[in-house]
Amino acid sequence: MLWFFACIFVWEKWGTILSKKIGLDISQPVELGIKHFISDSYIWFTIFYATSAILFGSLWALINKNKWSRWSIFGSALIIYTTYFTVQFSVAYNNWLGPFYDLIQKALSGGNEKIEATQLYGLVFDIIGLFVFGVVIFVINRFFISHFVFRWRTAMNNHYTSYWQRIRHIEGASQRIQEDTMKLARIMEELGVSLVNAIMTLIAFLPLLHNLSKHVTEVPILGQIPYPLVTISLAWSLLGTGVLALVGIKLPGLEFNNQKVEAAYRKELVYGEDDALRAKNNDLMSLYKDVRKNYFRLYFHYMYFNIFKRTYMYIDWIIILVIMTPTIAAGAITFGVFTQIYMCFNHVGNSFQYIANSWNQIVDLMSIHKRLKQLEVAITQTTHTPPPSHPSFIDMETLEVTEEGREHFVSIKDGVKKESQ
Repeated sequence: MLWFFACIFVWEKWGTILSKKIGLDISQPVELGIKHFISDSYIWFTIFYATSAILFGSLWALINKNKWSRWSIFGSALIIYTTYFTVQFSVAYNNWLGPFYDLIQKALSGGNEKIEATQLYGLVFDIIGLFVFGVVIFVINRFFISHFVFRWRTAMNNHYTSYWQRIRHIEGASQRIQEDTMKLARIMEELGVSLVNAIMTLIAFLPLLHNLSKHVTEVPILGQIPYPLVTISLAWSLLGTGVLALVGIKLPGLEFNNQKVEAAYRKELVYGEDDALRAKNNDLMSLYKDVRKNYFRLYFHYMYFNIFKRTYMYIDWIIILVIMTPTIAAGAITFGVFTQIYMCFNHVGNSFQYIANSWNQIVDLMSIHKRLKQLEVAITQTTHTPPPSHPSFIDMETLEVTEEGREHFVSIKDGVKKESQ
């Protein structure tokens, strides 16, 4: 965080001066289409960001020799940059909407000003170039993120498997290592990228929405209020987030219980594969009854949560139309400006609604965190010595079940089994 704020300070204090030193003029007006990404301001940001990331990664490598530090630092830096590109893509598209729809309005109005087809074709070709560039970056980004998430999962997998003898007694330990590490990495990546995207969207679009608020003459019921678009977007988003968080407060615990009963049922089935005395029908039916009970309870709570969530989403889609109705009726804006306001309001609203939009994933994440926390507690509270970096598969202790169904521990020393006392 200190490095982050230091970079912001340098950018604000000396950014313009440094850009001029290398011949870039970041005060140039914004270009439409793909030219937005070859402008001096965008090139300068890319150079500054890459330099900051490389310096931080190099310094961190001297402090911490962790084998995953390069993937963690440079991988995260690249994902953040491509997320910034995605936001700038939306900004470039929003900037293009105004001139394009204003031109359409002039062409359809039949006024004195004649609109040539070449003018429309020019703007269409601008957006085609932008879309092609966006598709290429999107594909590269998704490919890299897939590898990044797998490396993260590998790091967690290696950590937990090295402590397997300490945690194997925990209910569903195998599933937690195999499945929960995979889910945790994927969900954290999705939520992390979404959070960065939301923050960057607010940074990029809030000033635009602030400037576009001057076109809104009054708001229904409220009348004239300062910065109406920004004020209503913030208030509406906070209201929706608060209501959904309150309504869905029980869901994480229910998801956690759901995984516990599923693990118990699956474990008995696995025992039954190797032992004819296990997985009897009555035992399985009893365990499945617990699964059924928990799922039905989960369905009920998700039912009323989805009612609130879907209602909020539908109202969210039309609230900007209600706000803009007096301004549209007064003929105070053009169609291009209205389109820009509509898109900009949605971008800002979705960013403010980050928690509401991601609530299902947050519930899954909290449930997974509870399960993996049990593994961490078992690791930290044990009095055994730490396992070697490459655990032996020759000397170990395992649990066996006799033909009579009696469980006992067996030590394996140099490949020879010895029953533990």
